[in-house]
Order: sequence, then C-alpha cells, then structure tokens
Amino acid sequence: MSFDSPETRFLVVINAEQQYAIWPDYKPLPAGWQEVGVHGDRQTCLAHIAEVWTDMRPLSLRQATPA
Repeated sequence: MSFDSPETRFLVVINAEQQYAIWPDYKPLPAGWQEVGVHGDRQTCLAHIAEVWTDMRPLSLRQATPA
C-alpha cells in the first residue's frame, strides 16, 4: 500500500511535545509517538488535527512562555 493511495488508512499520533501527525496504519509507529485513538482516511485524520491542535508551539515552548 502507498502513503498516497486513497485506500490508505491513517492514525492520528502525538509526540511528547504534543505535536500531531498522521501515520499510515500499516507501519509501526516511530519511537516517541503514540496513537490518540483517531483513525480513518487522510481527510478524517487531518480534520481532527485541525480541530484539536490550535497552538502549534511545542509543549516546551508553551511552558516556557508566560501566559
């Protein structure tokens, strides 16, 4: 299966810096990433990320910046 195939299913994943990505479900997750429980086609996963990832700064930067 190809990453660009319309048939490819994806997982929404997040790393320790709370940065999101999509990952093909047929590949093992890279070290440091974990599933968030959302999966589906590319558009479904990207729509979820657009909804929940409202502050693109890494967690370490958000924590270092005064509120």
